[in-house]
Amino acid sequence: KNRKMGAYGAQHIMEKCGLGIEKLTVLTHCNTGSLASGGYGTALGVIRTLHERGKLEHAYCTETRPYNQGSRLTAYELVHDNIPSTLICDSMVAFLMKQKTVSAVVVGADRIVSNGDTANKIGTYQLAISAKHHGILFYIAAPVSTIDFSIKSGKEIVIEERKKEEMIFFAGKKIAPESINCWNPAFDVTPAELITGGIITEYGVFPSSKLSSLKTQLDSQQ
Repeated sequence: KNRKMGAYGAQHIMEKCGLGIEKLTVLTHCNTGSLASGGYGTALGVIRTLHERGKLEHAYCTETRPYNQGSRLTAYELVHDNIPSTLICDSMVAFLMKQKTVSAVVVGADRIVSNGDTANKIGTYQLAISAKHHGILFYIAAPVSTIDFSIKSGKEIVIEERKKEEMIFFAGKKIAPESINCWNPAFDVTPAELITGGIITEYGVFPSSKLSSLKTQLDSQQ
């Protein structure tokens, strides 16, 4: 599944973002590689495929605060695979898009609903907003098992709020006063209209607003 996803996603990005460009630069968020999804990875699988095809100039990954899945896991996988890459803080994304060349943003998903709204690791929504502002295509890469067609919109997704200790401690060291109030949602919801590149699945790449065609395809195979 993941290798199919990687192939579909890489081809789509090459076609949509690679006009007149020999190699592409891709930004990702959180961890979507073998350490999180097993095997080849989802969004990271797309980056791996571009690299294998000689079409990747550079990959950027966010640290993904507050639990740092990007710096702890994604950065490790990129270095392990000898993929040219750079780690950035979450707060640097908008300025990166302004100052550097970013061809596309590719992230994973924890839940996709029938209208295309997508829940993913906190920080995804602001990446999508920044990408839209800078004219950069934004993609979700996830298997069809992530899609819940019984949920109509992202407004129905319940967002987990995690303990404050994840924010005020880092590697066992206190970095903020314990008496401060903390708001720590684990996920956010990106509206379908900001998923401008499409949703990459093992069945192909679908516009976020047209997942009904994917459902029809899946229903016909049952």
